[in-house]
Amino acid sequence: MSGKILHVADDFWNIRGSYRVGGVIDVGTQASLVRLASGKFVMLDSYTLSGAVKRQVGELTSGGKDIDAILNVHPFHTVHVRKMHELYPHATLYGTARHKSRFPELPWADRCTEDPALHEQFAEHFEFSVPRGVDFISANENVHFSSVLVKHRSSLTIHSDDTLMYLRLHSMMRLFGVGDAVSFHPTLAKALERRAGAAKDFRAWANELIERWRDAENLCAAHTAALLAVDNRGDSIHARMVNALDKVSGTLDSHERKYG
Repeated sequence: MSGKILHVADDFWNIRGSYRVGGVIDVGTQASLVRLASGKFVMLDSYTLSGAVKRQVGELTSGGKDIDAILNVHPFHTVHVRKMHELYPHATLYGTARHKSRFPELPWADRCTEDPALHEQFAEHFEFSVPRGVDFISANENVHFSSVLVKHRSSLTIHSDDTLMYLRLHSMMRLFGVGDAVSFHPTLAKALERRAGAAKDFRAWANELIERWRDAENLCAAHTAALLAVDNRGDSIHARMVNALDKVSGTLDSHERKYG
């Protein structure tokens, strides 16, 4: 597996990996390595490490021995789960309910990553947020909107799979004023629960997230790119999230007209 590792901030590294749709189009994927105050590490998401990236992770983590836990936070990101566990079998393995049902033979911890009890367990290091008003595990396996979003407290870094995306266009496009943007995943319309009040609940969740995480400096997003403070020449992540919510107002209004 190809990939590269970005040193996002003190105690936070983002691994940019390869994921090909239909074996052709590489839309990318990610995992993040976070060092805790104890010196131990947590891996957010799974990726099959190899080559230089595996060596770098090994150098940071005493050959992987210091990785205490692996938290899989997107119910439909399952391709690399088994390989990650094989690399670090001593690390406590956490996943969503879908991870546990898909790989029942793996030694999953009791708590799922969407559970408030797990969020409390890791509250010293991370803040967690689960979208409301949308299906967390959609019956339509092509709808990958929802995930557990994670903010690392000390580095002010958001790790988001699909839910929040960051698109950075080619440098030539930026010369013509078309730059980069944070947005919500385009499957929002299909992810919204088919009931009255779902759009209102989503708006409330998004506004709470935007205000609670207004100090975020870095955004690591799956399938697209990482927006790092050192590279950001545009609006703050807070302003970009405000704009992202504004851009889906039509989708939410349409849902309210249909369902109330």
